[in-house]
Amino acid sequence: MGEFTIKMPDVGEGVAQAELVEWLVKVGDPVREDMTVAAVMTDKATVEIPTPVSGTVIWLGGEIGDTIAVRAPLIRIETEAGSNEVTAPEPAKAEVPKPEQVEPAEKPAKPAMPVTLAAPPLSSTPSPEMDKPLAAPSVRLLARDSGIDLRQLSGTGPAGRILREDVEQFLAHGKEAPVPQQGFARKTSKQEIKLTGLRRRIAEKMTLSTSRIPHITYVEEVDVTALEELRATMNGARKADQPKLTLLPFLMRAMVKAVTDQPDINATFDDDAGMLTRSGAVHIGIATQTPSGLTVPVVRHAEARGIWDCATEMNRLAEAARSGTATRDELTGSTITISSLGALGGIVSTPVINHPEVAIVGVNKIATRPLWDGTQFVPRKMMNLSSSFDHRIIDGFDAATFIQRLRTLLETPALIFIEG
Repeated sequence: MGEFTIKMPDVGEGVAQAELVEWLVKVGDPVREDMTVAAVMTDKATVEIPTPVSGTVIWLGGEIGDTIAVRAPLIRIETEAGSNEVTAPEPAKAEVPKPEQVEPAEKPAKPAMPVTLAAPPLSSTPSPEMDKPLAAPSVRLLARDSGIDLRQLSGTGPAGRILREDVEQFLAHGKEAPVPQQGFARKTSKQEIKLTGLRRRIAEKMTLSTSRIPHITYVEEVDVTALEELRATMNGARKADQPKLTLLPFLMRAMVKAVTDQPDINATFDDDAGMLTRSGAVHIGIATQTPSGLTVPVVRHAEARGIWDCATEMNRLAEAARSGTATRDELTGSTITISSLGALGGIVSTPVINHPEVAIVGVNKIATRPLWDGTQFVPRKMMNLSSSFDHRIIDGFDAATFIQRLRTLLETPALIFIEG
């Protein structure tokens, strides 16, 4: 018998360490060649670590959430071959974490529910050969959070790998709803959940933004009646290959026009160097909610895109962020950000600036309200913009000027399409 040591791979991007976000094995588990044994994360890239040998796990090099240096021992496997040490192979392409990859692996799983409807790729009983189902970390975490035992599924991926679509089909067709408990009872349990992966990155970014940026938030209501009428007309006449327009592409084009007169708002600020960098390009970050938390895919060069192009790119990036396929380049480099909760947008919000940017535009929900037109009350579709600015760079007057310019463009949407 021999001992085989797998070391932390160089995951690229010039980083010297990575965070351990999931163990797929424990000490004593048998492993087979090419089986994924762990997942590590750096910044917004997640890498699955396979084993190049078969054997039995005898040592693990850390706990979930630990930071491990490149080329440090990660896992030791007892094999029938001689002793050896290898660095896990560098990934061909680091993946952006799927939304579910970032919560602790030790999170208690909900009890698996019985199958009520048989539909491919479902199986009513766990199969012995699926004792260790093949699945990505995101798929396993989705299953755990949904109370599903992956051994109940037959994967449709290569070599029987269970895909996200397999779990979603199970959720849609094969899982009973939990029975609500009756009556009242005191609850005294506590659950400690260590923040790891993307969730920890979000916490760090929010802490950085709020601790280093003095925010000023400005709220203004906007009459979007004419804009909504235009949007409905354009959607009614859209081509088969064009996406359905929301308000956001119009806002993006309005922001492009507004920052032309106020370049300090489309900028980033390096407070360590005391350097403000104005950007000629308008790279608009779109805050997007995923099951694991907030990510900000970036629509690059919005100044060079029309309404339909903005909508198409925004939809593509949002889907990539939610499915976990967005690249690092698609999640970095924004110069100004939009935050919108759609119908859940509330009346007012206080959005946190996406450091190192100096401005974020928050969109609240649209509601029909009576508005006095000088002689009578008339129904109008109204929406608030709640926007935050870095008060070190943007004075209150400049913030108000910027938002009033956006208001004018949105209330008279024909201006958005006028060049110059």
